[in-house]
Amino acid sequence: MIKQSIFLETLRTSSLPLLSDGAMGTMLHAHGISFEGCFDLLNLENPSLVAGIHSAYITAGVDILQTNTFGANRYKLSLHGAENRLVQINQQAVALARQAANSADKRIFIAGDVGPLGVRLAPYGRVQPEQARAAFHEQIQALVEAEVDFILLETFSDIYEIREAIHAARQVCNLPIVASLTFTRDDRTLLGDSPARVAEELAQAEADVIGVNCSGGPTQVLRILRQMRQALAAKDKNYLFSAMPNAGWPEQVGGRIMYPANAAYFGEYALAFCEAGANIIGGCCGTTPEHIAAMRQALDGQSQGCAPSVSELSMPSEREESQAVAMLPSPLAEKLAAQKFVIAVEMDPPRGLSAHKLLAGASLLQEAGADVINVADSPMARMRMSPWAVCELLQRNLQIDTTLHFPTRGRNLLRVQGDLLAAHALGIRNVFVVMGDPTSIGDYPDAMDNYDLVPSGLIRLIKQRLNAGYDHAGAEIGQPTAFFAGCALNLTPPDPAAELKNFRRKVQAGADFALTQPVFQPKQAEVFINRLKAEFGGLPIPILVGVLPPYSLRHALFLHNEVPGIQIPDEILKNIQEHSENAPALGVNIAAELVEQMRPWASGIYLMPAFHRYDLAAEVIDRLRD
Repeated sequence: MIKQSIFLETLRTSSLPLLSDGAMGTMLHAHGISFEGCFDLLNLENPSLVAGIHSAYITAGVDILQTNTFGANRYKLSLHGAENRLVQINQQAVALARQAANSADKRIFIAGDVGPLGVRLAPYGRVQPEQARAAFHEQIQALVEAEVDFILLETFSDIYEIREAIHAARQVCNLPIVASLTFTRDDRTLLGDSPARVAEELAQAEADVIGVNCSGGPTQVLRILRQMRQALAAKDKNYLFSAMPNAGWPEQVGGRIMYPANAAYFGEYALAFCEAGANIIGGCCGTTPEHIAAMRQALDGQSQGCAPSVSELSMPSEREESQAVAMLPSPLAEKLAAQKFVIAVEMDPPRGLSAHKLLAGASLLQEAGADVINVADSPMARMRMSPWAVCELLQRNLQIDTTLHFPTRGRNLLRVQGDLLAAHALGIRNVFVVMGDPTSIGDYPDAMDNYDLVPSGLIRLIKQRLNAGYDHAGAEIGQPTAFFAGCALNLTPPDPAAELKNFRRKVQAGADFALTQPVFQPKQAEVFINRLKAEFGGLPIPILVGVLPPYSLRHALFLHNEVPGIQIPDEILKNIQEHSENAPALGVNIAAELVEQMRPWASGIYLMPAFHRYDLAAEVIDRLRD
């Protein structure tokens, strides 16, 4: 009881949050320990390494050290044949943290770190709740016997699992419990629970501190912290909160996992967490003693503390927060908002099962500097792999942003919404809405060609319904989507008035950006651009102009004579004819020259390589980047 009252009383009376340490795993990996190994076993096999990391965090100025026991439960240890050493591993971890803490010139609290079991609980897995509770009981008992100051349950994604951990801790001891969950990019747990529901469930389970950790970077964790506080604001209890973000979303660079948020950035957010009412702050994956030292310096500069601001007492409702989450930008949206000249490249899905060639081509384009890969849907009405599968493969294997082409043709209202929800669940955020090619020109001319929505109607469904958390009928879908929706535009239309009318309808529906057909007449396109500016008082949305490098004279003549909306000037055709022996290279030059003429008013290009010649597309990108 003494330790419990000291720790909680410190949290309640301190004008500043207590500062916890950062990532143990990141630091161990930086010292050459593989992520495939067992970090917890290092307490026994390399104790000096673990102790040294604790000491580095003490030097950085922490108030709390977390034991190196995140995976020290029977299920995770069994993967390394170490489940019989569970008690020894946990208790040695406490001893190492305590030894480091005793060298400090102030009181350091020791958190008994307990992570998820690494297995799914019923009904989503085979482990029954009572089995999970027994496993947590076993680990927590070892930590308590080694005399930790409180129990830290962190990085859980399942409310039901963390509730079993809380119940197990209550059976073992009366130490304080910090219960913290992690969230996906959509501000939901992996099982779809909102921050508000998480806070309410943890409060009902009587966790002493309600927290969010891991997840994305400080911005997201701050947003979730505010939602948690708002959910419990009306209750007659002074709840305590913790916030420990990753150093941004991880990226794979040269085979290494890198985190973008630097120490100075964390220092700035330390004050934001403080003002938002956090009682414990710290870092998770990717954070180092440098990050924690920056947070310490920022806190120490606040002599008056960080009371929640007036704006914090009148925070938006969960619905408003959810809508704000829906507006979070995709990487494409972020680049366009920053007025970066964006390069998008179109790729066709494979005709069969193998995606190896496509992945190789996409990797080449990524190395050349492409910002986003556009994946077509059954181009020319020919049977190909579904594009959302290709988008997911590209995003998962290459971590490159993708845009899903989404035709309305051939989809009824049920399929449209189901496909969009499936795409969103796969992590796809950019969608390019088009009518689609008629089946009469493709592999199956007798296939159904009906549709319930025109492109402007589908954009309205995406932006005004799904992104607000509702389906077409007005029923709630549980959480809003976060789509960034694009529309088609012809810059050299045969009927400019009709094209302007259609574009206005798409913009009013909520279109975020436009992709154009291939342009070979920049001056004529600029005339239409000026007409758009006059109509809207400037360009209403970013426009990525279509660029299609002609591959040969035959190809150019086909585009000019048989593809609606494409007209190639005589001088370009003549140039290709005169240099037909080197037409592919000439096509690269033509494409680069066209882009330079359109760069002053375009937000980027939409590059369409002919005949899957991604090497030529990479050359165009090289020219533009140079």
